[in-house]
Amino acid sequence: MLTSYHNHTNMSDGACTLEEQVEGAHLSGLDELGISDHYVAHPTLQVEWTMPLDGLPAYVQKLQDAAAQLRELRLRIGVEADYFPGMADFLRDKLEGLPFDYVIGSVHYIGEFPIDEHKRYWDALSAEELNDKWRAYWRLVGEMARTGLYDIVAHIDLPKKFGHRPTADLSAECHAALDAIAEAGMAVEINTAGWSLPVKEGYPSPDILRAARERNIPLVINADAHSPKHLIRNFGRARQLARECGYTEVVRFDRRKQYTIPIEES
Repeated sequence: MLTSYHNHTNMSDGACTLEEQVEGAHLSGLDELGISDHYVAHPTLQVEWTMPLDGLPAYVQKLQDAAAQLRELRLRIGVEADYFPGMADFLRDKLEGLPFDYVIGSVHYIGEFPIDEHKRYWDALSAEELNDKWRAYWRLVGEMARTGLYDIVAHIDLPKKFGHRPTADLSAECHAALDAIAEAGMAVEINTAGWSLPVKEGYPSPDILRAARERNIPLVINADAHSPKHLIRNFGRARQLARECGYTEVVRFDRRKQYTIPIEES
């Protein structure tokens, strides 16, 4: 059973159509392809890389229609929904009643500060300001988990994308976020896109993944693919990392429920 759930199309910021992702999944040997386009309801900014905020029903219907045409490949219906303080009730209302297989939770903004848009935003920070951004980020991840709206936390240490790591010991803040994730029953992903980004490391780093395993947090391996050629990018490295950190199983999703499956051999 080979799954890849965190993937995007041109319904948000992907560089391909749904049909192209499906064809890529066939060529990649996937058993289950998940589409999780961005839903970003920022309270103050207009975000260009999200689907329309009233577009979830049409988005889900398109995925359902595509899934009904498939036989060997199973298409899973997902969404990557950003967390913002004060917006949980809005998001809960938008998600209610829609037949998602999973909801991925992300934190791409600290207030109006864009975490992964460009390194120049991080370059402009002092060491103290950088540490404060990381502290705020971990706090937001914990808040996101406590809403109960999400099934998977995306690229959990995203602020490292451009190589800007904290200079202070923030393990307590990170572990508090992991505790909230474990309490919520969420899974964490190995997001394999990180190996192809400036940080040259998957999300999360090994120490965070080991801490997740110590808390029995379930695991998924996802590509965060914006193109069909990336649907299983770096999956061999991810499986090796998972085993090194103590994982022997990953989870698959079906209508918001988790089912364990063994980690495939590389």
